[in-house]
Amino acid sequence: MIFKAILAVGRNAAAVVTVATAGALFAGGGGMQATAEDSQPAQVTSGVSYQFLARWDVDKLNQILTVDTPKFAGITETYTPAANAVRLYRITYSSTIPERGNKPTVATGLLAVPDTDATRFPLISYQHGTVYGKEEVPSFADQSPETQLMLAQFAGQGYLLIGADYFGLGQSAEPEGYMVKASHQQATYDMLTASRAVLAHMNLEDTGLHLAGWSQGGFVTMAMLEKLEQAGVAVKGAATASAPLDVFAALNGFLNFPRKIDADWVNSLFILSSFSFENYYGIPGLARSLIADAYYEVSRKAYAREPLNPADVPTDLKTLLKPEYFDARFFAASAYGRLIAETQAYRWVIRTPVRNYYGETDEAITTGIGRMAMTYQQAIGNGNPLVEAISTGDTSHRGTFARAVPLWKTWFDGSQ
Repeated sequence: MIFKAILAVGRNAAAVVTVATAGALFAGGGGMQATAEDSQPAQVTSGVSYQFLARWDVDKLNQILTVDTPKFAGITETYTPAANAVRLYRITYSSTIPERGNKPTVATGLLAVPDTDATRFPLISYQHGTVYGKEEVPSFADQSPETQLMLAQFAGQGYLLIGADYFGLGQSAEPEGYMVKASHQQATYDMLTASRAVLAHMNLEDTGLHLAGWSQGGFVTMAMLEKLEQAGVAVKGAATASAPLDVFAALNGFLNFPRKIDADWVNSLFILSSFSFENYYGIPGLARSLIADAYYEVSRKAYAREPLNPADVPTDLKTLLKPEYFDARFFAASAYGRLIAETQAYRWVIRTPVRNYYGETDEAITTGIGRMAMTYQQAIGNGNPLVEAISTGDTSHRGTFARAVPLWKTWFDGSQ
C-alpha cells in the first residue's frame, strides 16, 4: 500500500536515528559545553527567538555518516568524517503568507553551529524534502535522517547550517503548504534573515551563503534562489538532488506516461498538493474535485496527519483520482492543473552557479525533469553556462541524495 510505505518512512527514519539524550549534551567532541541557561529561549528581536536543543558530538555525527545514512539511503558512500561537534538550536520567527494576503504567521527552523572557537563560518541553507510527519523536519533533527546527513557532513566540517521547517510543519500552527511556491520562498527567506540576526546575537557571522535541497527541497531551493536573486542577496552556489522543478511535467508523467519504476508513494504528491492549494490559494472544494469520493476522507486525514488505516488508501492513481484527470486536456484546464502549471522553479535568467544532480533510476524524478533547468537555460540565446545537470548514475531517489551530498561539499568547499 502506498500510504503504508509512506508512513513507514517516518518509522524507518526513527529507527536509524540515535536520539540525543540529556547526558549526550555533555559528551565528548570538544568545544563549548551546554548549561542550564542554554535551554531557555533567547529573544533577539520582537519577531525572532532561539532555543538550545542539543549538542551532537563527533562520534554521533560519524555514526550518521557510516551507519545511519547507508541504512536510510540503501547505498554506502564515502563522506568526509566530522571534525567537530555541533550545537543545535530551534529558531522561531515571524513571517507572512503571500497567498493569504500576507497574513502574519510564526514559523520554525534549525540553526546548527560548529562547536569550535571560530567566529566566522561558511553558511549553507538546506531545504528538506517531502515528509509525512509534522516533526520530521530540520528543527526536530532526531526525526529527520536527511537533516542528520547534512549536519554530519557540513556542520561537522565547520559549516553553519540552517533549515526552515516550512509553513504547517515543525511548530507552525498553519496547515501544510506543500509545493505552495511563494510561501516556500517567504518561509526560507525569512528564516535566512532570522538566522543571521541570531548569529549576530551570538557574535558569529557567515562568510557566504550556499543553498542545497533534496526532492521537494530541491524545488524549494531553486524557488528560494529566485527570490534571493530578485532581492539582491548574494548566493555563492545552489545545489539540488532529485528536484521536481516543473511539477506540471512531473505529474503529467505519472498520469499519462507512467514508468515501470515509478514509486508507489507518488499518490502523496497529489494528496498533499491538492489540499495545500485549496487552503493557501483559497479554492474551496479543490481537493474534492481531484480525489475520488470514496477516498476523499482518508486523503484529508493523511494531509492533516490524523490517524488512518494505511490500507484504506489505494495504490493505484486510477483508483485514487477521478478519471477525468487522466485526460491531459481536462487536467490542464482544471483549477488544480492551472495552479500546478505555475509551480515551477527554473524559468528565469539564473545568475548564480547551480548544479542539479539527478539519478538515472530515480523512482520519482525522471532524467528529463532532472535536466530541465539546464536544458531551459541552455536554450536561452547562446546558452546560460551557469546551470549544470549532473548524473549520479543508477541511483534511487534516496540514493541520489546520499551520493550528491559529498559532491555538493566538494563544490562548496571550492568556493570558500
